[in-house]
Amino acid sequence: MTTSKQFMVRAAARNNAEWCAAMSRAHGLVSEFGPEAWAAPARTPRYYPDAVTLAPGAGPAVLAARIDTTAPGASVKDSFADLDLTAAGFQVLFEAQWIHRAASAPATASDLAWGVADAPDTLRAWALAWDDGDGDADLFRPELLDDPATSVLCGRDAGGRVVAGAVASRSDQVVGISNVFASDGGPHAAWPGVLEAVHRLFPGLPVVGYEHGAGLEAAVRHGFEPVGPLRIWLHG
Repeated sequence: MTTSKQFMVRAAARNNAEWCAAMSRAHGLVSEFGPEAWAAPARTPRYYPDAVTLAPGAGPAVLAARIDTTAPGASVKDSFADLDLTAAGFQVLFEAQWIHRAASAPATASDLAWGVADAPDTLRAWALAWDDGDGDADLFRPELLDDPATSVLCGRDAGGRVVAGAVASRSDQVVGISNVFASDGGPHAAWPGVLEAVHRLFPGLPVVGYEHGAGLEAAVRHGFEPVGPLRIWLHG
């Protein structure tokens, strides 16, 4: 891995950990950053890891001791794909790639009107569109609106209905994108508007995130480069 890719992976991992911390705070949970990893001692919201490594070579036993492995669903984001957590009772859930895109406007324009959720009812409309009937819309609580580093991006159709979106998490060196969706066309349909909104809000910052499978293919089509592997480990 080149030095520039190593730097970007570290920046992406830190950014992602900060977003996980923000989501945890919105649910009233306390978490802590350390030199090797961010971790939450109590189970985090569904789909969110209990720990994210911030540097290569984190100690598996120390890391596992910082989270609650007695509660179902405990997970670790192994940001550098260099841990073996099997002895602590984990197995690999899936593998993915950190992605990076230089700060630039999208190649194609969006036909939706894009803005930032600034009120609980707008956030709720976004969450319901993101959830698409799966029953997880309550993950996104109004407390997120108070986080200055978090911007919930909404794409609206001509009738004003939220039909696409993403979460943008700003940190010192990058802006991270997660939860990309579109009601029709999936991530591929959402990315032009997401990138347009990010370029408008954070014009000088490179964009990072992580994807796998079809989501990774869509991101690459819109100018992202895979910069390094990660693994998600699930306990039990």
